[in-house]
Amino acid sequence: MISPFPSGEGLNVRTTCAYCGVGCGVLATRTGDRTATIAGDPDHPANFGKLCSKGTHLGETIGLEGRLLHPMIGTRQTSWDDALDHVAQRFAATIAEYGPDSVAFYASGQMLTEDYYVANKLMKGFIGTANIDTNSRLCMASAVAAHVRAFGEDVVPCSYDDLDAADLIVLVGSNTAWCHPVIWQRIEAARAARGTKLVVIDPRRTETAERADLHLAIAPDSDVALFTGLLAHMRDSWRLDGKALAERVSVPDGFWKTLPNPDVARVCDIAPADLQAFYDLFADHPHTITLFSQGVNQSTSGTDKANAIINLHLATGRIGMPGAGPFSITGQPNAMGGREVGGLASTLAVHMGFSEAERDRAQRFWQSPTICSRPGLKAVDMFEAMAKGRIKAVWIMATNPAVSMPDARMARVALANCPFVVVSDCIAETDTLRFAQVKLPALGWGEKDGTVTNSERRVSRQRGFLPRPGEARADWWAIAEVAQRMGFAGFDYRSAASVFREFAAQTGFENDGARLLDISDHAAITNAAYDAMTPFQWGGASPFAERAFLTPDGKARLVPVVHAPRDDASRAYSLRLNTGRYRDQWHTMTRTGLSPKLSQHRREPLVEVHPDTAQRLGLADGALARVETPHGASIFRVAITPDQRRRELFVPIHWTDQTSAGGRAGLLPGKDRDPVSGQPGFKNTPARAGSYKPGWTGFLVSRARPSGLDCAYWTRIRTAHGWLIELAGEGDPAALTALLPAGERAEMIDARRGVVRAAVVADGRLEAALFVSRGADLPPRDWLLDQLGVPNAASFEVLAGRPATPAADRGPIVCVCFDVGLNSLLAAITRHRLVSVEAVGAALHAGTNCGSCRPAIAKLLPVQESVHV
Repeated sequence: MISPFPSGEGLNVRTTCAYCGVGCGVLATRTGDRTATIAGDPDHPANFGKLCSKGTHLGETIGLEGRLLHPMIGTRQTSWDDALDHVAQRFAATIAEYGPDSVAFYASGQMLTEDYYVANKLMKGFIGTANIDTNSRLCMASAVAAHVRAFGEDVVPCSYDDLDAADLIVLVGSNTAWCHPVIWQRIEAARAARGTKLVVIDPRRTETAERADLHLAIAPDSDVALFTGLLAHMRDSWRLDGKALAERVSVPDGFWKTLPNPDVARVCDIAPADLQAFYDLFADHPHTITLFSQGVNQSTSGTDKANAIINLHLATGRIGMPGAGPFSITGQPNAMGGREVGGLASTLAVHMGFSEAERDRAQRFWQSPTICSRPGLKAVDMFEAMAKGRIKAVWIMATNPAVSMPDARMARVALANCPFVVVSDCIAETDTLRFAQVKLPALGWGEKDGTVTNSERRVSRQRGFLPRPGEARADWWAIAEVAQRMGFAGFDYRSAASVFREFAAQTGFENDGARLLDISDHAAITNAAYDAMTPFQWGGASPFAERAFLTPDGKARLVPVVHAPRDDASRAYSLRLNTGRYRDQWHTMTRTGLSPKLSQHRREPLVEVHPDTAQRLGLADGALARVETPHGASIFRVAITPDQRRRELFVPIHWTDQTSAGGRAGLLPGKDRDPVSGQPGFKNTPARAGSYKPGWTGFLVSRARPSGLDCAYWTRIRTAHGWLIELAGEGDPAALTALLPAGERAEMIDARRGVVRAAVVADGRLEAALFVSRGADLPPRDWLLDQLGVPNAASFEVLAGRPATPAADRGPIVCVCFDVGLNSLLAAITRHRLVSVEAVGAALHAGTNCGSCRPAIAKLLPVQESVHV
């Protein structure tokens, strides 16, 4: 039986995935107090039952380990009444002394729309400041700014169905196979069904790029040159849509003179033949979708990049028809919902700006005592204001800016300097919570109730199917309680449904078609209807198919953009650093890090480097390297790969102080940002790298999570039976035995060679094993990890690091869903002469569940099968 409503064990509850902006529907079935089985919802139009590896393993992340369960003031557990009174009093006193702009909210795309709405209303309409911004500023703000410049409103003009109808799909700055795997599966299906061509534009040869008909490994931040060059080619070859330009597009004087004449191939650092191949593919396929993501947005020229893409589609008439359009795909599950309510400091509410008429309209709707007079501080500016003492109180919700902000060291200085920091989170220990004077326990994914909006403007219900743990409460409730304690009326909400009704009503209030965002037909929705809500898409599948754009004259605008090369390279920092996500991890791993399955794909933070660059820098594969920028430094494990461009590095964003002493990508990018959107550039930072040669290296396997880790480099991940901790540092390696738990110990220590091997057994079961060496003679990890907790563990085998009868080494995990390793795949491909991903799936099941590993499997196949034709 399937029900939309939360209930007891054995009943499927329709909800929405907690991760990316695809917005996949999920069926969650409780199997115990804190356990559930997870499946894709076959009826949800975003995914039709498919889930990626992260969504598939959501059930491994819903336990109570590490949860914040009670309000805290300082180190003291307190009641909600005391905590909320304290927050209200401190915010009110700060405002009374320093004015409304002395306080701020920093929100998150992890919040539900209802949470966002109440926070935005409180700040802009009652406190009277627009100092509310969100971590969406770090991922999608440039797309928002580009939409507004071109269309007059932040409207994504495409739908997922357009992928099914496209003849050409261009992926720009998007490793879709890893970051939006369900969309990738849809692209694969379209290619199989109709022969859709695929172009991938990315400096890295990712697994997505491996499967493309054409991969353009352009130089970082050369996208504007590429797309303005293509637009010039379309003009010069008489391929523009004159009718669309005349009837639907406003072209500013002198626009065509801004198009480049220089050698685009040289600027982009690609072969002229590849550039011409891209031009020809675009010219020959009018039904083109250009899907762009963080590689476009996270740039100091991100807004211009997005407008260069939009300009191309507008001028060629490739918008407002099936299978065509510029498609910005969001990174977080509710980045779009935050944009809708006004959760960015640069918008007022429900897609309104800060004109006098719009401010008056919002104030009258809210019946508020005041209204903010201007845009607020964007994320980086907000933290700079904290560092300089201008912001005296901040409330941070569902995000970890001490890790994720650019120049994270300075973000920590800002938090330390802020007199009053409130953090709402469901996790008890994060890098940001260390700075909080008040900690408020929030609901986690399986407990939340509200709505989210995905990348195609589709609103879905997120439903709690687990009981609220401890004293955790909804974020909208906590904000509303503080608002009432500050003396503000209009916050007496009784449910998420009552918040949604008000939000829906505001979208239609005095709208009269001026804004496309209008869901006011839901303003009178009953609680029962809200509980039973099915997904709906505002704006329709193709918003500009039959209606005008949201500008005063109803025409879209071409926006002049010019490639501006960065001039911050120096002899001291001659490399370029790119940062991004791994396939099976999410943000700062507070959730995915709980999953043993998801932790196996990439066990450590790797710096990926081209073989030629590695040789020049003296880096060895599998060794350690110190990566440094003008803003900070961190240590990473080296992965040498020809998939990187020369003189460029790539590192992942996920590791934090809670999981590693190295791999801190957030310390490395600077605060340079796009002048229009305020979005920081995470993809092109001047850097340098060199070998880090520790005195010793080692690892610890342990059933219990060890504490007291203190060495130059360590990383900690969850495994099926415990923990794996990689170690490297200086000094006496024998001192590391202090990390071992109590129990019967067997050990072998060779002080002269710096070798330490020790095992601890309790009640006949292996509790932990430590291996350290000044050389490179460390055993494989997997067999030892499997021995944790095994009865009658043989100490001599454990100290040897291998069983008396060695088992086959399956190699690094490629397919997380079925635990299939690289060596197992290669052996099966060779033995059975497998020549397709489908054949591998039939033999080993790999790639047959979430499909996230299919590009990796394809890369292992014979050459004729590894590239789609």
